[in-house]
Amino acid sequence: MMKRNILFALILLVGTTAMQAQDSQLPDSVTTVAADDTYTQFTAPENYTKQVGDSAYLQNDYALAINIYETLLQQGEAPEVYYNLGNCYYKTDEIAKAILNYERALLLSPNNADFKANLEIARAKTIDKIVSVPEIFFVAWTKGLINCLDTNTWAYLGVVFFIVLLVACALYFLAKQATLKKTGFIIGAIMLLFTILCNIFAAQQKDRLLNRNEAIVMNPSVTVRSTPSESGTSLFILHEGTKVIIKDSSMKEWTEITLEDGKVGWLPATSIEII
Repeated sequence: MMKRNILFALILLVGTTAMQAQDSQLPDSVTTVAADDTYTQFTAPENYTKQVGDSAYLQNDYALAINIYETLLQQGEAPEVYYNLGNCYYKTDEIAKAILNYERALLLSPNNADFKANLEIARAKTIDKIVSVPEIFFVAWTKGLINCLDTNTWAYLGVVFFIVLLVACALYFLAKQATLKKTGFIIGAIMLLFTILCNIFAAQQKDRLLNRNEAIVMNPSVTVRSTPSESGTSLFILHEGTKVIIKDSSMKEWTEITLEDGKVGWLPATSIEII
């Protein structure tokens, strides 16, 4: 009888835990909505959350999901929201806007494999196929290293290495044995180098976020000219979704850009949107 009671109690406990786990996976704002509900009572702007946007996306209501995600991004940037917004635009065949938001997601989380994969899928649908100028191996490797982590992670690592540096310094100055002093000195030198590198990498990532010099062509097509004027010589044509690097944005109506293959020219400022 005792074993039966214990077994019944375990079954009840497991069942309760499973129900709680199932409830926790549902979006916070739509937990009471039936599967076939249109969830309209949760779509007022004051009720917008990422969970509600995700629910709209899963219901194929991409227009509502776009509205929710863009409203949330006005309150603060988040890579996952940019990514989901890019997915919505991709589903509605707005490839330029999809690429723009995937790029923004990668800017905040540069080593996310899902962001990179979807960006490449979207780029495959663009007209312009621009081949990048090969970089020196060392430069390409350094950029890859910097982009493997975001700004905050590099900063946190810098703090950790600095703390270890202090411990190594204490070991060097307080230890009486020559072996310990030597160990403290070597570890301290390595930690000092790592601390400096982490701070440099974090500063470069932060600079990319604050001084964004890359943009996406948003017009179906735009003529790039030799001078900032409609009378300038037509150099080449770019199509929506193409990524450009901004060289000069000091003029109100025109922006000088360069492509990944080295081509340079001027195009209307309204034809691109900064990442």
